[in-house]
Amino acid sequence: MSLKISRILHAGYVFECGGTQIAFDPVFENPFSRNCHAFPNVKFHHDEIRNLNFDAVFISHYHDDHCSLESLNYLDRKTPIYMFCVFEEMFSLIRELGFQNVHSLKLNETLKIGPIEITPRRALDEDVDSIFHIKAEGINILNVVDSWIDYETLDLLVKGNSWDLVLWPFQTMRELEVLSPSRFPEVSLTLPPEWLEQIKKLNPKYIVPSSCQFTMEPWSWYNGAFFPITYKDFQKEIKTILPKTEVIRLNPSMSVTFEENLLKNSSSLSWIEPVGEQNGDYEYNQDLKPPSTAEVAQHFEPLTKDQKDFVIEYCKNGLIKKFQSMESSADPYFEKSRNWCLSLYDSDGAATSFYYHLQGNKITLLSASTEFISWKTEVPLAKLYAALELGESLTSMYMRINNCVFDSETENEIKDADIVEDPLIRSLFNGVFGSYQKAQLKKIKNQSR
Repeated sequence: MSLKISRILHAGYVFECGGTQIAFDPVFENPFSRNCHAFPNVKFHHDEIRNLNFDAVFISHYHDDHCSLESLNYLDRKTPIYMFCVFEEMFSLIRELGFQNVHSLKLNETLKIGPIEITPRRALDEDVDSIFHIKAEGINILNVVDSWIDYETLDLLVKGNSWDLVLWPFQTMRELEVLSPSRFPEVSLTLPPEWLEQIKKLNPKYIVPSSCQFTMEPWSWYNGAFFPITYKDFQKEIKTILPKTEVIRLNPSMSVTFEENLLKNSSSLSWIEPVGEQNGDYEYNQDLKPPSTAEVAQHFEPLTKDQKDFVIEYCKNGLIKKFQSMESSADPYFEKSRNWCLSLYDSDGAATSFYYHLQGNKITLLSASTEFISWKTEVPLAKLYAALELGESLTSMYMRINNCVFDSETENEIKDADIVEDPLIRSLFNGVFGSYQKAQLKKIKNQSR
């Protein structure tokens, strides 16, 4: 028997061996996760996908670019779903979609599906991610998904294993840096040294730059600021530390097959259609000047009056109730009282601003603007609505934090502040789980009526 590996998109793969087919982190949407567009571009043939009969689906974690109910909705409900997630609620959502054969993965416990063995391993963030050791026909494959590996797990992986193929997350995406670009001026255009150290210890025969095959909307400035690593640079750095390791670029739909321990090109997936140029590369622009939030907001459709009123009501009341229900921020910057300005930009680029006084977990909406501001948040009005109602995640909200210069005392104090302690971020996302999948499920149910 041979082992065939096909790329779906991003972290999605299909493994086939001896008539057994297993999908990992399947995403059949373009764009997916709200604003992630396939790179290179592809089209999915959903009629064909509906006829697929996977023997199992494995999901590494609950993030919406890995666990999408809209993608799972195309599959036969008899398909067994295996997922690593510490939150039982996610399994309930998948069952509510109609899947009854749903299982929680246990770290270091091996499952055998036909001739394929899958062992989930602990990732650095053990409350979120997992990685997969996949074995078939004597071939050892490590699917790192988009996790970081702690050294205890690395020792376990290296001990007694010879790795034929590693699927490695090659992009160091600047998810936080784009939130406050003026305060993150420096960027590394090389792989983190700990990644190179770990890859060298794994010493794979083949390695695939994995878990990043998307860009943002065509107009988005993120496309020049979000992805600092190129396929070309990845290959160059890997060949420098491991000259004998072969770097394989596996675009969506492409397949390879292990035959006698050698990796050979194989027939592509028929249900993914490549569109346009397939061998383009990322281009990071160090000199890119980010557009204002007002400019960004004009790319989104205007809200209806009811939708806008809903957001305004949240800023006046809902945000305050949520903020006061949370514990005080652990960031030392917020130990002192602060005045916060929240500015919402509509589709015309016009701003509506709210001013709040923060003291611990106490928050007061000020009746008038104040000149003394020590924290500032900007966000398109449409994106705040999407976060409240559609499960929009922080990555795609185009939020801008502290994109200004404060007085010298505040600047000195704020330089070490954690931007994810932003009051709006905390109010939207603290203690919230599965918003994206819940919104998907609601949409699916409404469409079926």
